[in-house]
Amino acid sequence: MSAETPSTEGTIPFRGFRTWYQLVGSREAPGKFPLVCLHGGPGVPHDYLEPLEKLATTGRRVLCYDQVGCGNSDQPHNPRLWTVELFLDELRAVREALGLTQIHLLGQSWGGMLAMEYALTQPAGLVSLILASSPASIPQCTAEMSRLVAELPAEAQDTIHRHEEAGTTDEPAYQEAMLAFYRRHVCRVDPWPECLNRAFEKLRQNPEVYHTMWGPSEFCATGVLKEWDIVNRLPGIHVPTLITSGRYDEVTPAVVETVHRGIVGSQWVIFAESSHTAHVEEMPRYLRVLEEFLDKVEAEA
Repeated sequence: MSAETPSTEGTIPFRGFRTWYQLVGSREAPGKFPLVCLHGGPGVPHDYLEPLEKLATTGRRVLCYDQVGCGNSDQPHNPRLWTVELFLDELRAVREALGLTQIHLLGQSWGGMLAMEYALTQPAGLVSLILASSPASIPQCTAEMSRLVAELPAEAQDTIHRHEEAGTTDEPAYQEAMLAFYRRHVCRVDPWPECLNRAFEKLRQNPEVYHTMWGPSEFCATGVLKEWDIVNRLPGIHVPTLITSGRYDEVTPAVVETVHRGIVGSQWVIFAESSHTAHVEEMPRYLRVLEEFLDKVEAEA
């Protein structure tokens, strides 16, 4: 982001809590609409999406916010809070508080799941949808991740299975084996970008939302989302949709193809050198693809 690009941050009241947001850019150029970004996890804060703020130089404001329960937002400790419906209501509250009447909506990973759920409510003013490495079926996604785990070195596989069966996923050995998977299928850049490390460190400090909704690791879904599946509802998404994913993504091409086939008219771009975070792994190309899609949608709006 250019040092000259203005930004504002603040908090929005939501269900007795405060949702933190940052809005980069001052206004939209004629015919353009702001981009709202939904982070993944659940519970991995917005930090790793910071490269997307560069799009604020293209005549659109870029909004990132930390979903309640993580990052700079309030972090109540109550596992019963963490539902899809809560985060849908929070997105509605953010839009209303900031007066965002027309938006492009980008969701990365879990953020894309949330974005699809939101699009299916047919909200007014949703101009387009960008789904970055997001599944429409967790059973399909976890089956594919199990296949990827089976491709790890035997020692890492044994460690993962042993600790998951024993319920000792907090042990350092499990965490190290988990990182072997992450380095292949979450981010292949070495070393990891600072913004991604920062997001994961904040997750480590408070994993309640992640553990409640997802599980102890990316490839072990034991939380409330483990049976989530909206494949049969995808034809109900009617806005222009761009789907992005990486060749080595933990959300594998087979999983993303299900989303692509389900959303009529969607465009799918695979990033050949990337895994789950193409926006940092191939940042220049990713931003270019995204800007071209936004320009096209706005030209036809």
